[in-house]
Amino acid sequence: MGTQNLRRTETARPTQARAHNRSLVLQHLFQVGPESRADLARSTGLTRVTVSALVDGLLSEGLVQELGSEERTGKVGKRGTLVGLSDDRWCIPAVNLTNDGSISGAILTLSGTIRQRIDEQHPLPKGAEGVDALLSFCRRLISQADSQILGLGISSPGIISEDGVIEQAPNLGWYDVALAEVLSDQLGVAVHIANDANCIALAEYSFGGVEGDELLSIVVGQGMGAGIVSGGTLLLGAGDAAGEIGHVTAMDSRDLGDSPLGTPRLCACGRTGCLETIMSEAALHAAAGDARTEGSETLLGAIGARLGTILAPIVAMLNVSDIVASGPEALLRGPLLESCEHQIRERTLPRSHRKLRVRLSTLGHDSGLRGAAVLVLSGRLGIA
Repeated sequence: MGTQNLRRTETARPTQARAHNRSLVLQHLFQVGPESRADLARSTGLTRVTVSALVDGLLSEGLVQELGSEERTGKVGKRGTLVGLSDDRWCIPAVNLTNDGSISGAILTLSGTIRQRIDEQHPLPKGAEGVDALLSFCRRLISQADSQILGLGISSPGIISEDGVIEQAPNLGWYDVALAEVLSDQLGVAVHIANDANCIALAEYSFGGVEGDELLSIVVGQGMGAGIVSGGTLLLGAGDAAGEIGHVTAMDSRDLGDSPLGTPRLCACGRTGCLETIMSEAALHAAAGDARTEGSETLLGAIGARLGTILAPIVAMLNVSDIVASGPEALLRGPLLESCEHQIRERTLPRSHRKLRVRLSTLGHDSGLRGAAVLVLSGRLGIA
């Protein structure tokens, strides 16, 4: 199965040691914040000599900077010099193509703070014109950068290979488009591209308060999909299509009876009864009507129960600790997620769901952008 390792924690072979240890130090500074060299050595398990040499190298690259003396309340001895990520020397432009009818871009620091942003309220044209329009947008975004660019990250719908080939993105009219290569050649920067649900999973893993290394991120928009982190690794799948749960059949001829879900509907993929026919944002708005009523809450609860039925085997297999939902909060909150969680717990062993939390994302509309930035951090520096 295709995977993408995120955080460096395992022991490296001697030939890989320096690169591994470099990523380990950067990872710790990203997660914890500034520390002295001595504290970095204690935290990472590396020797002080190794940490000192690594920090000197990172200082010369401008990836870290010295931030003054540490505070040593209650401690004796000489105060060390704090070292932190260099948010003033490097930046990451990020683009999100997920939102219907708009394109979002931002300049982020290495720590994930958004410094500048551009939002355009129009969809990309389809096909080759869309690639040209995206290239123009990226040029405008990059022109806003006031420091060195680590790389460009892009969150996009579709099935996307690890090397940035858009294998299928029907809503954009892109099939087998080597988008990362095209943009990198034209812009002169490293370009990292991933599926939007995977990018949001990266953002949740790095910034969303996930307690463990097992995460299922559910994304509801024009369609729906999922990003999966297991053992600190982003799962891509043998065909780069892991997480395409929107096209799992959720309704069939058995739903023609008294089910509140109604008749199975035709999906954009050409099949009938796919999960996204009841779980897309448009479908949820139709289910809720103009206002939440007792009838609409019953229907949203039934949709949540069907979602939980589909997610239960995934929870049992991967033993995830967090299921985080992103999308229309007013529709996801309440009966839908409550029914989803209830159904998962009913259908799995207590050991499988003992640590499970089913909740809304706390990252808001910027999760795609921040996930695209994490994509660059992981690809270029080995941190997430």
